[in-house]
Amino acid sequence: MSTTGQTPEKNTTESYSATLSKFCDHISKDRDLKGISSEEILSFLNKITQGGKQRTKHGLYSHLKAFFNFIKINFDSTLMNPCDTPMLRKLYRPGKLIHWNIVEKETIDEIIFRTTKLRNRLILELMARGGMRVGEVLKLTPENVNDQKLILQKPKSGNETEIVFIPRRIADRLQNYIRDKGINSTERIFPFTYAAARLVVKKAGKLVGIELRPHDLRRHAATYASRSGVPIEIVSKVILRHANLSTTQRYLGKISDTEATRWIENLYG
Repeated sequence: MSTTGQTPEKNTTESYSATLSKFCDHISKDRDLKGISSEEILSFLNKITQGGKQRTKHGLYSHLKAFFNFIKINFDSTLMNPCDTPMLRKLYRPGKLIHWNIVEKETIDEIIFRTTKLRNRLILELMARGGMRVGEVLKLTPENVNDQKLILQKPKSGNETEIVFIPRRIADRLQNYIRDKGINSTERIFPFTYAAARLVVKKAGKLVGIELRPHDLRRHAATYASRSGVPIEIVSKVILRHANLSTTQRYLGKISDTEATRWIENLYG
């Protein structure tokens, strides 16, 4: 993320714009879109993705494919999408599904306990206990705080608002922090850049000797809830606020043989 505090939505727009700008530079700008071939798409993608990871390659391919689909749907239904060929779909398919290492509850508890600065502790707790994205935490203002409900304005999903539910003890600490700091209703509670917030998380991880990233805390929130018996629909729709369950599955940690055995013993032993 940018150190200027850019929103995820703005980063996505700029990412698409950068890809299309490079594509325009690669071909003549006055070309008829119907005349662009799959071979030209391949040549361009090979040029800009050389040495890149498969996930990066798939992302850039998806930008171009979405652009041609947009033109077809909105302006010219006869346009054939040059990106939509078996060869290109195979070459630029998504990378293998990543199973993230999940930080266990005991470790998260220790990290939060050893983080003595209240501001930093609140940031960590909102992600680890509320399943919030770092960008959502940084956007919070006092007027978004309604007891144990946090009202997110213009969230990543594209909805007008979303609600995050947090435990009572965190809600109380958050409200006391706002009051004690005299933060006005429309001021950001945590006026950080993304880079600064990531540094807070990284330093917190070092307290217990691990490499910790902001999204590790969100994944922990989902996995801990799931393994504690919370229905997957609640994990998906309430904690992570995902549009579909398949996205949620990527967040849940891979279960080790030891843990699988323990669960079976708890159920049937």
